[in-house]
Parts: sequence; structure tokens; C-alpha cells
Amino acid sequence: MQYGICNISLVPLRIDPSDKTELVSQVLYGDFFKVLEQRKNWSKIRLAFDNYEGWIDNKQYLEINKLQYQTLQKETPITSQDLVEFIEDKNKQLHSIVLGSTLNGLELLEHQYDGEAFKGSNSKNNLIKTAFLYLNTPYLWGGKSPFGIDCSGFTQMVYKLNGYKLLRDASQQATQGEALSFIEESEPGDLAFFDNNEGDIIHVGIIMKDNYIIHAHGKVRIDRLDHSGIYNSEKNIHTHKLRVIKKII
Repeated sequence: MQYGICNISLVPLRIDPSDKTELVSQVLYGDFFKVLEQRKNWSKIRLAFDNYEGWIDNKQYLEINKLQYQTLQKETPITSQDLVEFIEDKNKQLHSIVLGSTLNGLELLEHQYDGEAFKGSNSKNNLIKTAFLYLNTPYLWGGKSPFGIDCSGFTQMVYKLNGYKLLRDASQQATQGEALSFIEESEPGDLAFFDNNEGDIIHVGIIMKDNYIIHAHGKVRIDRLDHSGIYNSEKNIHTHKLRVIKKII
């Protein structure tokens, strides 16, 4: 078994070993992983944080050994808290990193970082404040950064920045936490999930106070939430059908 760490800002994680295939997620700076399969130009990886799998370009990561991987896995994650910051390499060159990058591998990578960082876990009250950092971020299928994000990438990153682990996809996140019977039982920071006509969960957002929700749909935006689902007051329509509300923390 081989192991790796992402040593650049943002790497596409693809469904198949080709630049032309679907972006399923992104690997942020400092994310580390197992290498499940290696080909000439591509590696299939499983991320340590959420066990998500996909293919990345062999030129876009650094190999590490098993002991280094296990050491990183035991540590409490340290995350960058600025929208964009820089790390400095041993040659004094600067590299940009995005909000929510993992900083536990700085010593291993021989990098320096002077920006804002967080370790541990915040109270639930902080989730909405963090969510606002992504407000108006454009929607990007598979995205996990302030420059493009999808609905479950948004919820995962907001929770990660406060010290909590969510799985990657909305359907996976819906298996976590405790189901609530009514919107009235929910608190700001709880997650609302939405399904399609086939009953598949396809969307997730973070509940705010006073029946509002913040979610990624076109961009990260705030809409009304009622018993039917998400109501877009600009278009005067319901855009998503409510399936379940989950309390994660």
C-alpha cells in the first residue's frame, strides 16, 4: 500500500483516470490519502478524512510512507481559516492555499504558514458564521473551495472548519446524525436534506434561524425553508422538496 499528501492548493478528484472525466470532488492542500491503484499518469486514492475515492494526476501529490500517514491520521486536524492564504516552501517560494486546507503536514512538507489556523472543535453556534464565509461562492459540481463549491462540499467544509467530520455526498451525509420530526425542533447549524421524484437525496443545506436556509444552488445563497422545502422568493417557487432534517451535533 502506498500513501500520499496533497502539496499544492487544489487538485481535481475525478471519476476516471482522465482530465476529460467528471470532477467528483477536490483534494485540498494537506489532505492525505491511501493510494489504491497506480498507473503511468494517474493514481486512484482514498482520502483519510472521509474515505472518498477518485483519481488524481500523479504530478499533483507527494508520496509519503505508512508511518507518516499513520502519524497524520492520529493528529487532531488543524485547518486554515482565511479565504486565501500562502505557504512558503524551503526555496522561499509562495503557494496559495484555500479556506479549510489541512496544516498538519507543514513540517513534513518543509513549509511555513503564518495565517489564521484552528484546531479542536467550535460550538454549534459558530457554524452559521463560518457558512457566511462562502456566501455568493459560485456553484461547482465537485467543488470544495470559496471559488466554486457544491451543496455537500459546502456543508462538509463548514463542519470541517469547526472541527467536525461530515461525509462527502449529500446522500452519505443523510446517514449521519439524528433525524428530527419537525422544522420547529431544529436549531441553526442542523442540516436539511432534499430528494428528487425517485426519492434519492440530491441536495443539502444548513438551517438558519427564523426558517431560513443557506445552501449552494447556482451560488451559495439564503432562501426560505418551510415544510414543503426550499422557497425561492425571487422566483416565487419551491426549488427543492424537503426529505429529512438531521441534527449532527
